Amino acid sequence: MMTGAREEQLISAARMLMDARRTREPIDDLPEELRPTTVDEAYFIQDRLSLVYGTVGGWKVGAPTPEATPMFAPMPLSRMAPSGVVIKETEHRFRGLEAEIAFLLGKDLPPREKAYSMDEVVAAIASCHPVIEVLESGLTAPLSATRLSMIADLQMHGGFVYGAPVADWQKIDFTKENVVLAVDGVVRVDRTGSNTSGNLMRLLPWLANEATARTGGLKAGQWVTTGSWTGAELADAGTTADVKFATAGYVHLRFE
Repeated sequence: MMTGAREEQLISAARMLMDARRTREPIDDLPEELRPTTVDEAYFIQDRLSLVYGTVGGWKVGAPTPEATPMFAPMPLSRMAPSGVVIKETEHRFRGLEAEIAFLLGKDLPPREKAYSMDEVVAAIASCHPVIEVLESGLTAPLSATRLSMIADLQMHGGFVYGAPVADWQKIDFTKENVVLAVDGVVRVDRTGSNTSGNLMRLLPWLANEATARTGGLKAGQWVTTGSWTGAELADAGTTADVKFATAGYVHLRFE
């Protein structure tokens, strides 16, 4: 059980991270006494950051290995945009890029005692899309900071740019799907079957069943994105980014 004093410390941590994001003046890490010491504490900070951004538009979920327990974070609706968006310089400092596959839900998946099956979750999906997740952080070098501090900082989430829906996406073998990520036309990553979670589809029923205490259930109109295929690539102001999946489509953005 979290004490009131500890909650105040974690709220202070959330304020520090949000101030660093807003001012684009990052911190190396949270002060030791404010750093989360458990995943639940990191999620507590995430949820406080999310409140500042407003409505939750969906969830990012991923796993570092096929056997690992997934991690997840809220994605603000205010930071979602279709392919072709121009991202303002004042909104970003880190400008990280990851190629991903995301799903738009067409039906609610409310909390219930009986676990949702894979078939039930797939039936709730309205469409599948290629995505660029834009990474942002209040931490100077988030991948070098304390891991739980990085997780607390919305798992580096800064934006979500989605391409057109993919026809017949159920026929795609994601273990053999190829992806290319380019910045200003120069290929940075060219990989096949590189989603670290193994079968990315396993993440959706996990989110629907195991994460409901925090999500309150998944809702029609929300997005679920399923982890990086490319690792984090950094861009500069004034550059463009393109992601092309072999069969799962194309998505583009430009930084001011």
